[in-house]
Parts: sequence; C-alpha cells; structure tokens
Amino acid sequence: MDELTEKIIGAAIEVHRILGPGLLESIYEEALTVELTLCGIAWERQVEIDVVYKGHIIKGQRIDLLVAKEVVVDVKSLSKLPEVATAQVLSYLHATGLKRGLLLNFGQTRLVDGIKRLSM
Repeated sequence: MDELTEKIIGAAIEVHRILGPGLLESIYEEALTVELTLCGIAWERQVEIDVVYKGHIIKGQRIDLLVAKEVVVDVKSLSKLPEVATAQVLSYLHATGLKRGLLLNFGQTRLVDGIKRLSM
C-alpha cells in the first residue's frame, strides 16, 4: 500500500463519514476535492483523456479526479457496482499510462466496503 492512495482513501472516508450514502456522485466528487485540498493534496477534476483507436484520437472520455498527476480516482454512488466500473478505471489507466487507480463507491453504507484499488 502506498502513502498517496492511503491519504486519498482517508479523505474519502472523511467525506463519507460526514455526508453518508445516498447523494449524487457529483456531490461526493466535489466534497472529495475540498477534503483533498484541506489535506494539501493536488488534484484535477474532470480531466479529459484521449482514447486512441487504430491511430486515431477519440476525445470525450473524462476522469473524475486525477490526484497528484499519479492516481486515477473514479467516484460512484451506487448500491451495487456493475462489473463495467472496474473495466472503466482500468481503461483510464491504460489510456493515461498511469499505474494506480481507485474506484470509490460512496453508495455503500460503509465506504470501506466500496473501495477498490486497481493497478496496471
């Protein structure tokens, strides 16, 4: 486990502790940016990434959060995550060349049950 992802998870747990489950993904995403800022962690929100298909660049894909230019964070607020959510984060890692991703599902009663670490 690395220190940066531990800090991100800690920030997410704090957001979930205060807000609880049941809100829109965009609310958790923004609250997480506030918490990351309070922790002194750099982030970018709704970062556009390019998908390359047979040498052609296709625009329109966005990452919820890119933390410290190192960790892709995908925010969900669902009672149960579909399998495609994991595949989505892995495709973000592939497209960016980054190695670490977090899938955070704020829809869980306990956030620890909604955290998924992914790496390439």
